[in-house]
Amino acid sequence: MRGMCKLPARILLGRDEMSIQDVKIYVGVDVASKHLDLYFPDTGKSERIRNEAEAIGSLCARMKGKAEYMFVMEASGGYEGIFCAQLGDKSISYAVVNARRVREFARGMGIDAKTDSIDAKVISKFASVLKPIPTASQTDDERKHSALVTRRSQLVDLITQEKNRLKQTWDDDAKKSVQKTLKHLENELKSIDSKLVKMLKSDAMDKRKIEILQSAKGIGDVATSVLLAHLPELGKLNREQIAKLVGVAPMNRDSGGTIGKRFIMGGRGNVRAVLYMATLVAIRFNTKIKIYYTHLKSKGKESKVAIVACMRKFITILNYLIKTNQLWNAN
Repeated sequence: MRGMCKLPARILLGRDEMSIQDVKIYVGVDVASKHLDLYFPDTGKSERIRNEAEAIGSLCARMKGKAEYMFVMEASGGYEGIFCAQLGDKSISYAVVNARRVREFARGMGIDAKTDSIDAKVISKFASVLKPIPTASQTDDERKHSALVTRRSQLVDLITQEKNRLKQTWDDDAKKSVQKTLKHLENELKSIDSKLVKMLKSDAMDKRKIEILQSAKGIGDVATSVLLAHLPELGKLNREQIAKLVGVAPMNRDSGGTIGKRFIMGGRGNVRAVLYMATLVAIRFNTKIKIYYTHLKSKGKESKVAIVACMRKFITILNYLIKTNQLWNAN
């Protein structure tokens, strides 16, 4: 089928090697704060368990060693965290998918009703059709790193909001309150940044990966932390897959004799935002990316189009370097 990239038979994710060909049964999981609704398509049975470590542990013990099963769930604002952690620790295959895609799939199937049990069935059917790539499992240190990166992103957003409020506030007492809050948030940001730098320096497991990333001009401590935490698949997929995962792969919009402009959509927005800033730096100081950007501009490409193309080139080169264990070569 056009536009679909072929998945490798085996991919290395996290600490374990998983085979996509092993997976035959996609268990749909609807995640809530207090419970998990599961649908097993092989038996047609639904099940509800508490979203707590003990109940999840019992399920994992039951499923351990059953390589034909993959648990598939939507990203649920962190409520899936305990479940994913225990699945990964027990080497049980799982995938976290985009909730909007699942809802669109449900509408396409004519399923308008929405309950927890129905959602679990829809997710199972969605996965059986699209066969998602397993999400990379994480160690405790990697989960901590990921939590700090997420918190850093939240602090940056809060600082931006408070700065905007400061511009809009005319009352002196209100301004002092905003400034006080800003100072606290900025101190917290410095503290998080310091912890992330220390984690990068002490990370023995990803030492070589960090070295490769930071050998590229444009990739600093923040970009390295985000790529490690939120793009663990880097170096384990092909160039088309990694570009699509980040959301910088060009999408067709053609119909009949009309050829529309290519566009990007979906992907991991937090990774894409950091990659954008890293690419802006690379366009100035990284010879390969700078030459590529200049070439695109000379062909008449708009600046934003050229920047997105450079983002795609940057991330695919980094993916290749990590896969082949090479440092960035400016020549």
